[in-house]
Order: sequence, then C-alpha cells, then structure tokens
Amino acid sequence: MNYIKQFTILVAVCFIGEILHHLIPLPVPASIYGLVLMFCALHFKIMPLESVEKVSDNILSIMPLLFVPSTVGLILAWNILKVWWLQFLIIGIGSTIAVFFVAGHVTQLVIKISKRGKKND
Repeated sequence: MNYIKQFTILVAVCFIGEILHHLIPLPVPASIYGLVLMFCALHFKIMPLESVEKVSDNILSIMPLLFVPSTVGLILAWNILKVWWLQFLIIGIGSTIAVFFVAGHVTQLVIKISKRGKKND
C-alpha cells in the first residue's frame, strides 16, 4: 500500500506540472514544472523524502529500460535519419560534452558555496 501512496504522490505532482504547463504561457515542458515542484516540496520540507523515496528508487533502478522505446524509434526512422547521421552524431557528442562541463562547474561552485557557509557558522 505504501508504494501505491508514493506513486500517487509522484503522479499528482506530474499532473500539477501538466496543469501549470497549460496555464503559464512559457515554452517550458510540463515535466520541468513537475520537477521544480517536487524539488521545492522536498527542499522546503513541505513533503518529507520518505513519502516518495521507495518508489523513486525503484523508478531509478529501471531507468535504462525507459530509454528502449526511443532507441527503437530511432532505429525505425533510420531511413529518414541516415542523410543527417553525421550532424546528429556531432550534435550529440557536443551537447554531451557541454552538459558534462556545465554540470561539473556548477557542482564545484555549489561545493565551494556550501563550504563557505559551514565556515561562517
């Protein structure tokens, strides 16, 4: 029963993200609204981590399986995509490197800021 309750909470947050996506005229995906809502609820202790922890761990454990449909879609669309395969490859590699670079620097910045905060306490 606990898993059903936790999963219902996740689905509810995603649904609220969908509603916000339709109400707010910004080009932001509904999943991002849901992600921000969940982050804020956990960060500001509106919702305890234990209320979604077990289901979240289970979803993360099957995450690679969730990429199978998109991979199959790419394989099925190969006849259309084969003309631009090199451009897609370059964009994919370039964007991956950019994400690694930005994520690494943001992580280092957060670590420095948190160390400064601990020294001032």
